[in-house]
Amino acid sequence: MYAIIGAGPMGLCTARQLKKHGIDFVGFELHSDVGGLWDIDNPHSTMYHSAHLISSKGTTEFREFPMRADVAPYPHHSEMRQYFRDYARQFQLYDHYQFDTRVVQVQRQQGGWKLISERNGEQREWHFDGVLIANGTLHTPNLPRLPGDFSGELLHSSAYKSADIFAGKRVLVVGCGNSACDIAVDAVHRAASVDLSVRRGYYFLPKFILGKPTDTFGGAIRLPRRLKQLLDGLLVRALVGKPSQYGLPDPDYRLYESHPVMNSLVLHHIGHGDIRTRGDIAAVDGRSVTFANGDQADYDLILTATGYALDYPFIARSELNWPPDAGAPQLYLNVFHPEHDDLFMLGMVEASGLGWQGRDEQAELVALYIRQRQAGSPAAQALRQTIREQAGQRLDGGYRYLQLERMAYYVHKDSYRQRIAEHSAALRRELVEQAAPAMQRA
Repeated sequence: MYAIIGAGPMGLCTARQLKKHGIDFVGFELHSDVGGLWDIDNPHSTMYHSAHLISSKGTTEFREFPMRADVAPYPHHSEMRQYFRDYARQFQLYDHYQFDTRVVQVQRQQGGWKLISERNGEQREWHFDGVLIANGTLHTPNLPRLPGDFSGELLHSSAYKSADIFAGKRVLVVGCGNSACDIAVDAVHRAASVDLSVRRGYYFLPKFILGKPTDTFGGAIRLPRRLKQLLDGLLVRALVGKPSQYGLPDPDYRLYESHPVMNSLVLHHIGHGDIRTRGDIAAVDGRSVTFANGDQADYDLILTATGYALDYPFIARSELNWPPDAGAPQLYLNVFHPEHDDLFMLGMVEASGLGWQGRDEQAELVALYIRQRQAGSPAAQALRQTIREQAGQRLDGGYRYLQLERMAYYVHKDSYRQRIAEHSAALRRELVEQAAPAMQRA
């Protein structure tokens, strides 16, 4: 019996794969329903009312469970919530979950794991053969320390829900990732003024090119990495220009070496003067903010859109092979522990275009591995050897990803999926070979 922690997209497809391969499990979910952060009614969700899927539905959906034809190319979060509820019903996953249940502790024991859960103030002790952690990476805010004391409202994007909070206020949004840009655009029509504090350069991509979602272009012809970066970079330049033309810093790295900003409106509003660009914050005193170039301005509200920190409070960091100086646990394929066969990290992976299908493939590999390891298969043994030898090695496809904490678990999509496919194919072949004698006897 295995434990799955989380009922967001990663937890659900993990449950689906374990069930498909006949592996018994119990799922644990803090909220009363599935969907994770995509359920805005989940008290632990970091979703906001205007949020839409950043990638298009066709590149994101589960292959075996496509989104409805009437769903927009970039669905609203409410559509996504319904999608995951439909997915859970389709594959009969609800009955496997303990809802409204917090995992308090996961502790290694000889021959398995002890899990302590809590529901309605009552704790329960469970014992499992293995644990699959799939509770997501976007729930613990990374809270920066401002250089001084701010006397106005200070808010992290994780607590943001509605643009109503901006009404009549002088607003400073700190950061320039996808959430920061979304929220700055939200603020334009409600705030007295909107400024955007940006420390480093980003690539900005429109959501549509020639009427089609941007992430659906390319891929038909595989280009060498450097050539692809050059050609796609020239296309971006032709479509939107250089960030410096909008008063933003230009990136000092190549395209795809950090996650781009998918937003068709933020540059529009900057170009129209609705959003004013600022540099890094040098000092804060009361409601006055001084920027690195010496400029000063007063604000009523500062919203920090500074991302999230990996956090697994229910398990000791040492159990995750997570050195103090590493941005993320050092695992093979961001999943497999180098020493233990009974602990798996699901969903601790980011890649441009990976989508939920890529995560489903990750979950299927884990399910195949568990099943075949129990059967003592040579392919599972070979994978175990690879895990020991290559844990912590990142499949980056030759890209020089920025040395940022949020990029610590970033991979190259094609390289990552190819490696997963190779391991899964080897394990599947053995399943077929094992089934053949039984079919002959029948």
